[in-house]
Amino acid sequence: MIIRAGLPASDRDAAATLYWQAFGQKLARVMGPDAKALRYIIRVMRTDHVIAAHANDGTLLGVVGFKSHDGAFVDGTFHDLRAIYGRAGALWRAALLSLLERDIDNARFLLDGLCVAPTARGQGIGTALLDAICTEARTRGYAKVRLDVIDTNPRARALYTRYGFRATNTQTIGPLSYIFGFTSSTTMVKTL
Repeated sequence: MIIRAGLPASDRDAAATLYWQAFGQKLARVMGPDAKALRYIIRVMRTDHVIAAHANDGTLLGVVGFKSHDGAFVDGTFHDLRAIYGRAGALWRAALLSLLERDIDNARFLLDGLCVAPTARGQGIGTALLDAICTEARTRGYAKVRLDVIDTNPRARALYTRYGFRATNTQTIGPLSYIFGFTSSTTMVKTL
């Protein structure tokens, strides 16, 4: 396996597909249909805010995104939403997506999406990507890494717990759970 910062242009479609497979369940009602969601993700993807895992033959196995003051792995604007969904579609989508927005954390490096190809799960790809994101955080001068995991993703939470992340706060989203398909989000932090 090869882990490296950034994402080759040839892997944009594959990375968008992985991202949608990982997060589409919670975003489907807002970002769907699938074809539009994928077009949007490809359009806004920041290849300088991601670390990718590839097999030796070049196949994309997984990605881990991060968020900084300069942007995020999937970092669109209202203009981007309008280009894909039209003005009316962009208005209500922007309003709902803003409710999920996570602020930049000056004290902790923000992991913003870990995705592993379904055929590559259970092979240590997620752990290797967590190693890489922690190295990136140290390189940038951070002593801690932060992430948020939803209650409907126990497999991811188990991985983060095994890796040394500890839950610090859980927030419920109330009636928004009918839109996003999850009830709560837990903030987890790992000290490096």
